[in-house]
Amino acid sequence: MILPGPIRQIGHVVGDLDRALSGWLALGVGPWYVMRGLRQRVTYRGQPCEITLSLALANSGDLQVELIQQEDDTASIFTEFLGSGRAGFHQLAYWTDDFGATMRAVEAARWPVVWSGGADVGTRFAYAETPDGPAAVVEIMELTDATRGLAAFLRDAAAGWDGKDPVREFGVGQA
Repeated sequence: MILPGPIRQIGHVVGDLDRALSGWLALGVGPWYVMRGLRQRVTYRGQPCEITLSLALANSGDLQVELIQQEDDTASIFTEFLGSGRAGFHQLAYWTDDFGATMRAVEAARWPVVWSGGADVGTRFAYAETPDGPAAVVEIMELTDATRGLAAFLRDAAAGWDGKDPVREFGVGQA
């Protein structure tokens, strides 16, 4: 299966977002943009699911890093991962201009989609399990004007970062 372009993001699932941010800052990655209390409505393994997350985003060069902390105990792809005794590196993300075509390729490869949503907020995404993949899941995210703009904003902030104001609250929203 050919996925659309290079890996654009790595995602880490963490139990303590602020502690994870400290670790990444020690590596010189930043600035971080944090969104807390983000409600997300998705489909998890075929069933409706609603969770609350805190997310942090930053770039290292062209690669975006996402830190994800689920704030509740609702069964999800994230609690499943943490419950298996793992934490940290969770997903590789690809961004696509043609979400439908990419998802047809995922379906043809028979990769189970285990987490999906975003249509209600204008940016679709799906997590698929890949056989023998290097990550727990591969994320496919739809490129829109909004996601392109955010990606450029984060990349530019990292490129010009002087080490000051390392954690910036982006606001609380609903997804």
